[in-house]
Amino acid sequence: MTVYCATSNPGKLREFQLAAPDFDVRQLPRSVPPPEEHGSTFEDNAALKALYYGGFTEGYLFADDSGLEVDALGGAPGVHSARYAGPEASDADNNSLLLQRLDGIADRRARFVCVIALVKDGKLVRTFRGAVEGRILAAPRGSGGFGYDPLFYFEPFGCTFGEAPIGDKMLVSHRAQALDAMFTFLRGNAASAGTQSSSSHR
Repeated sequence: MTVYCATSNPGKLREFQLAAPDFDVRQLPRSVPPPEEHGSTFEDNAALKALYYGGFTEGYLFADDSGLEVDALGGAPGVHSARYAGPEASDADNNSLLLQRLDGIADRRARFVCVIALVKDGKLVRTFRGAVEGRILAAPRGSGGFGYDPLFYFEPFGCTFGEAPIGDKMLVSHRAQALDAMFTFLRGNAASAGTQSSSSHR
């Protein structure tokens, strides 16, 4: 089954494709300017993006909105994670600002959150949510992953997501959880459609 994804982030695309090798996960077949993200929740932004991009292709398409919530910062950077330090901020800029704002703060509990919105033929089907708990270190460790991964320490691994092999990360990450829920849903729908089709030809 072909499923389109709305992302220009190569790191995300790689994770999307690794999550379900039995699906043909593709980027949109043409370049489309991104919509303005003005939602106050991950669900709002994921649905906004999926509905917007879904208007440019037929069949299934999904879009995600994900980010980091830090308890001591009232849930920030949250939906602003990718542009925490400004509209053109790099991952290094965002990480640096986060460390500045956590300077001297002992409580560094945080979580990565991902919400995926799935549309079919431009209509919203449903959303899927995943979250993983960790804490923010005082300095980045590891060159893997992207975004805040080098700062996010995951206790069961004993290392940051920036140090963890991508295969291990894909077993537990917020994005992996949301993707697993979505692909499980799609497999169930495909099986149901196959059963109905078989029954109709008896």
